Amino acid sequence: MNSNQLPVNEYAGHFSTYIQAAANVELIEELEICLHDFIKFVQNIPMDKFGFRYAEGKWTIKDITQHLIDAERIFAYRSLRISRNDKTPLPGFEENDYVENTNANERSIQDLLTEFSAVRQSTILLYKSFSDEQLKRIGVASNKEISVRALGFVTIGHQKHHQKVFQERYL
Repeated sequence: MNSNQLPVNEYAGHFSTYIQAAANVELIEELEICLHDFIKFVQNIPMDKFGFRYAEGKWTIKDITQHLIDAERIFAYRSLRISRNDKTPLPGFEENDYVENTNANERSIQDLLTEFSAVRQSTILLYKSFSDEQLKRIGVASNKEISVRALGFVTIGHQKHHQKVFQERYL
């Protein structure tokens, strides 16, 4: 499925930035491509930048990498629940609380990238397992309706958004 075929009624407006960042891509193919792009991109960042904060209270590159891992796990969990026709509304999560409760800055960047890759591989396999009907299912997460396929594109766009932030504010 191409992101340009995604109806706007399958996701809340606050996700439109991420959906637009994943414009005109095929879901599974782009999950795979942007995994490799991200790892290559991060591996080329100078070592002294991984602990850098561009302003007081802002996250480091390691914090953001851990945030991407955590968010992808949550998006995949939501996708699984919704795809299985679970009608239970799923709660939101406070990203700042998650980042404050990790030890990302004590980990090596390679360890974080290995975890990121493992989580992404799991996400790819999950999405490959979904039927067309399951991809179109809509559930409620963070008090907003969203489809399984929209969550996949949000995963891609979320990563691309943060990679752009790295380029603009950290490098």
